[in-house]
Amino acid sequence: MNRRLNITLPEQTVRMLDRAVPEGERSRLIDEAVQRFIHEQGGSNLRKQVELGATARSERDRQIAEEWFALPDQP
Repeated sequence: MNRRLNITLPEQTVRMLDRAVPEGERSRLIDEAVQRFIHEQGGSNLRKQVELGATARSERDRQIAEEWFALPDQP
């Protein structure tokens, strides 16, 4: 299902768009660009969240590892 949107773009952007795609293909290009942008931003945000979580838990994880390796070997 498609929905019609009314958007405003700078004149320079419209000129670039007109040079980049044939007439009637603007919607397809804008759709692809938005999807790519969201996909890339989503991946970037996920990496940032993982990094922040790992940093926040690093001291706890180090202590667990020290305790684990200090345990005697079990037969």
